[in-house]
Amino acid sequence: MALPYRWQWRVERWKNSMRGFFGGGDQQPRPKICPACGALVGISATRCHECGASLRFSLAALSKKLSGLFGEQETPVTSALLVANILMFGISWVALANERGGSGFRILWGMGGETVYRLGASHPYPIFVGHEWWRLVTAMFLHGGLIHIGFNMMSLMQLGPALEELYGSARYLFLYVATGAFGFLISAWFGNFSLGASGALLGLVGVMLAITPRRGGAYMRELRSRLISSVVILFILGFSGVGIDNYAHFAGLAAGFGLGKLLTDRQPMNSTERRTAYGLGWLAGMVVMACFALMIFHYRDTLPWQQ
Repeated sequence: MALPYRWQWRVERWKNSMRGFFGGGDQQPRPKICPACGALVGISATRCHECGASLRFSLAALSKKLSGLFGEQETPVTSALLVANILMFGISWVALANERGGSGFRILWGMGGETVYRLGASHPYPIFVGHEWWRLVTAMFLHGGLIHIGFNMMSLMQLGPALEELYGSARYLFLYVATGAFGFLISAWFGNFSLGASGALLGLVGVMLAITPRRGGAYMRELRSRLISSVVILFILGFSGVGIDNYAHFAGLAAGFGLGKLLTDRQPMNSTERRTAYGLGWLAGMVVMACFALMIFHYRDTLPWQQ
């Protein structure tokens, strides 16, 4: 039975060390592989001649290592977003149950109030008066029930992988976070208490509506027609009073459409584009982590209506 890869690597190191100890260590150094683009680089190179990434440390190399945590190398960000949303839904349910309000059918479409407020739902008073801007990000990982998160996660798995493969994981994460946060900003400005991933998901729809006219063919025309029909139906439902936040949806859609027109709809092609892409992705990732850290820090704060 073959040894695991890590142990094969260790055995090879030991064998090389023993060769050197007994006078067989005159092997020539081998070329290296760039961790960012996979190009073969020189023995003594410190930077890749193809993509410009540092061979000692780079955001690209670190990103590829982190993407391996989620198994799916092509769409790791979509997998991470799915896990994060499900995890936050579980935390919301546990917190709600601890407050003796989590029984019955509330898990289907009734998980709101104090619990989700403390976990970072979007609300105009804490955002504009308390300057809790982190809520614009944390709110997109919260949901009001199983039906809510079920529809949103199905939409994420339908839209996310294609756009992540098209733009690359880094820019895709930036698109998701930026459009979702902008959607909640506009929603809060109009006085809404809101939560859910649908603002960011409408942002992805906006991106697709922006890029489909650039690509000809019957399939793209059909896709654009289906997306427009779905958006129209969603806004009609929003005006019917079923608890859908049209403000967040429209703002996310508009932001996605604008970014879709601004960004080139392909993978980064050169070192400058790669650095920009990874910079945007890491900026979005650090913003998300900082927002969750602030949510945890403020979780036990006195609520506005208790002051």
